[in-house]
Formats: sequence, C-alpha cells, structure tokens
Amino acid sequence: MQAPLMNMQGQEIGTVELPDDIFNIEVNEAVMHQALVRQLANKRLGTHKTKTRGEVRGGGRKPWRQKGTGRARQGSIRAPQWRGGGTVFGPRPRSYAKRMPRKMRRLALRSALTVKAQAQEIIVLDELSMEAPRTKAMAAMMDALGVERKALILLPESNENVELSARNLPNVKTLRANYLNVRDLLGYNVIVMPRQSIDVIASFLSEDTASEPEPVAEEE
Repeated sequence: MQAPLMNMQGQEIGTVELPDDIFNIEVNEAVMHQALVRQLANKRLGTHKTKTRGEVRGGGRKPWRQKGTGRARQGSIRAPQWRGGGTVFGPRPRSYAKRMPRKMRRLALRSALTVKAQAQEIIVLDELSMEAPRTKAMAAMMDALGVERKALILLPESNENVELSARNLPNVKTLRANYLNVRDLLGYNVIVMPRQSIDVIASFLSEDTASEPEPVAEEE
C-alpha cells in the first residue's frame, strides 16, 4: 500500500510504501475491541476500599443487655444496620489486569493501523524536526497538513523539541512509535509520523519479527 509523502509545509513530494502485512490486512474488530478493553482495564488502580464491621473503630461494647429491654438484640453499634457501622460486601483492593496473547495484541495493532490507512487518516512526513520548542510552529504545520481534528504524532525516537512544541496544543499528542497502542490509535482522528517511524513499527509488527520480544507497551 502506498501513501503520499508530505513535507512540513504541507506539500506532497512523493509517495511512500506502507508494508501490506501491517497496514493492509483483514481487519479483526473483535480482537481490537478485546485489546482496547484490556488496556483500559489494566489502567485501573483497584485501590478503592470500604471498612467492614471488624475494621470500623469503636463498637466493642454490647449496647444493651440481651433480654428484657423490648428492643431487638444488638451486639455492636458498628454493625451494618447502624449509622457509622461497617459496610457489607463493599469494594476491596484488587487487580483488574487482563491478559492477552502477544499475537492477538499485535493483530489488534495491525488491524487499527489498517483501519487508519484505509480511511486515509495517516500522514507520512519526509522528516519532522524543530530547532527549538515552538508551539506556534507546530500549530502552523498542522494547519498546513490540513489537520483539523485530534492528531497523534508518532516519533521514531525521543525528540524534546517536537514534544514540547506539541504539548500545549489541546488536540495533539506525541508518542514514540515503540509505545504504539490501540487506545491512542482509535482515540485520535489523524496519525502523523515521519517515515522513520514506519521502520520502528515494522521492527516489532512485521510478520518477519513475529518471534522477537515485544517492546514495553504504554499500558503495562
């Protein structure tokens, strides 16, 4: 699959080849959904907690004697039916983490990239560099490229000037290509990346690298 190659001024200067085994496969929506649910679940902290009657302070003395008062039997003022008492079956600290085979995670990424490529929502730049952090220059580049909605910039490596330039733009996010994830791919309308990022993506998503270790994902 071929895509137009643009420069930072928004001019088309050629074409670039996108690997078919990554950007042009049969889309598997079920695996994409599973990968997205997994990523959102793994982000949850699971630290919420309420106290049971054994953890609430006080209530060690029996409020009144067992018989002869005409009232119901009570053993503690920290029982669940009392105000200030413990909670029954309340939330406890737990892990929401879900597991997913590596092949399925990579298939989800390929499917998401294919969806973006088929919708022509991938913009490939010949290079992306800035001499100094300038938000105004980044905004001008986005306008020149015709980006009017949320954009994800995939960088082949850390680039402080580009990252700082995009940080104050509300609808733009920078991400290193080896931290690629389904949530960001589906959550942003346009993917902008220099062509060096294609090699980084191919290094762990290409079929030729199926047996190689996967880079650390952002949600892990």
